[in-house]
Amino acid sequence: MTTFQIVAFYIALHLILLPVLTFRVGQVRIREKINLGDGENPLLLARMRAHGNYVETTPFALIGLIVLAMMGANPIWLHIFGAVFLLGRILHAHGMAQKNSGGIGRVIGMLMTFFTFFGTGLYLLFLIFTFTNG
Repeated sequence: MTTFQIVAFYIALHLILLPVLTFRVGQVRIREKINLGDGENPLLLARMRAHGNYVETTPFALIGLIVLAMMGANPIWLHIFGAVFLLGRILHAHGMAQKNSGGIGRVIGMLMTFFTFFGTGLYLLFLIFTFTNG
C-alpha cells in the first residue's frame, strides 16, 4: 500500500463510522419522539455528544494523516496513528453509551485521541525540520 492508500483506508473506515453514530442518535429520537434538541433525555444527550465529539475531532486527525503522507511519513506510523484514532473513537462512542456516560471506553478513547494528536503533531514537526529537498 502506498501512503495515500493507507490514509484512504482510514478515511473510508471513518466514512462508514460516521453514519453509524448518526443512526444511533436517530434511533433514540424516533423511539422517544424527540425532533429537536435532547428533550432532556440522558441517552439522547450522550449519543449526541458522542457524535458531536466525533465530528469535532475526526477532521483534524485525518488532516494530520494526509499531511504525514504528503511529507513522506513511514507507513507504519500512518497505520499506528490511523488505527489508534479509529479504535479510540469507537471506544469513546461505546463508553458514552454506558449509563451516565461514565464508561471506561470514554476515557480510554479520549486518551487514544490525545495520543494520536500529540503523536501526529510531533512526527509532523520532526518531518518538517528534517526534510531534505533532494
